[in-house]
Amino acid sequence: MQHTDVLDDDAHRAAPLRILHVSCDYPDAFNAAKTKAVKSLIELTRDEFDHFVVSLNRASVPAAKAPGFAVQVFLRRPLPLVEKNAEKHGLAVRYQAPGKGLLHKTCLVRLAEQLAENLITHETPELLFGHKLGIEGIVVHRLAQLMSRPFGLCLQGDTDTKILQYRPDLSKAFAQIYHEAEVVFPFAPWTRAQVEAKLGRRSKPTIILPCATHIDAPIQPVTAGEGLVSVFHLASYRRKNLSGLVAASVELERRGRGVPLSIIGGGSPNDRAACEAITARSEHVTLTGPADRQQVRSMMSSAAGFVLPSLRESFGMVFIEALLSGLPIVYPRDRAVAGYFDGLPFAIPVDPQDPRALADAMARLVDQQEELKGALAEWIDAGNAERFSDARIARDFTQGLQAAAFG
Repeated sequence: MQHTDVLDDDAHRAAPLRILHVSCDYPDAFNAAKTKAVKSLIELTRDEFDHFVVSLNRASVPAAKAPGFAVQVFLRRPLPLVEKNAEKHGLAVRYQAPGKGLLHKTCLVRLAEQLAENLITHETPELLFGHKLGIEGIVVHRLAQLMSRPFGLCLQGDTDTKILQYRPDLSKAFAQIYHEAEVVFPFAPWTRAQVEAKLGRRSKPTIILPCATHIDAPIQPVTAGEGLVSVFHLASYRRKNLSGLVAASVELERRGRGVPLSIIGGGSPNDRAACEAITARSEHVTLTGPADRQQVRSMMSSAAGFVLPSLRESFGMVFIEALLSGLPIVYPRDRAVAGYFDGLPFAIPVDPQDPRALADAMARLVDQQEELKGALAEWIDAGNAERFSDARIARDFTQGLQAAAFG
């Protein structure tokens, strides 16, 4: 279909805009446990657009086969696909590529070429969309060239900044993709700042877009909260820095005070055993086990504060869930929700690798509970929580996609 002035054509305007998404983070038949952030964003705008999702899953090439695989890639042979499954709203694909970033860009370009030729039977989209710069961005950029269509991107700070750091040889290619995208949605302000420090500032629209928590209304803070809470799946204990949390708790004990800290989250028996070995160092840290969404909010609202010093975090919806449950937060400096709450006392940034600084922040959550929760209550009463509502996120995403498609 030739792209014409769609806004002036009532027939086209009546049909929903067709968008082809490419995501490594969309739950599918190959991996149903993927994070729900991308799926939530798409579902929030399902009534506005005709979304088709190509969900990517990489299968590593065995080391013994890597040389032959590389030859096939450089000869521009189609990238081998292990499996593909039709999904309710798209297609799930497992493709082969070497690990450790070998042939990173080349394999993704080949994948895009094969997607364009053999896999996409959906009607030609008006817009292509990649849910990260460093991986899906390469795919949608090549698809955009082959289909003569505009494209947009999300930025996910953890993966995108890591790829930019470790692949400086691809900086020129990433800069081209970043600046040619019609719209870019960073999950957090810090992500945009770090990416643009390497790739330069964009001239096209860039819209900060938080992840959706699906919390309809915030809970007013209760100033009589007791202890601290943290929430994460125990399988992620290394990335969530459980050792740092326990070290900070031990530091508080060394100072002559104990602050109870409840770790909410489930995991396998092996996950729990690994976490128990770490938490045994402090008498004040407790693994409370899994809890459903409502139970988590209830446990949050009855605590003094929330703390999670993640070593890696693109956004961290749990920080927003804590704030909307009436709980001041301690979060990792220059990642997660950095940039959203600068200068606000109820959101305390800390170096996650500094146990003493983390202990100071945890003590502050307890000692200044009334002051911090009072500031949070004022922030909520002023309507600032609307920034993180489903309605606002859906509106910003919708407007950005429409502008990208129609100029």
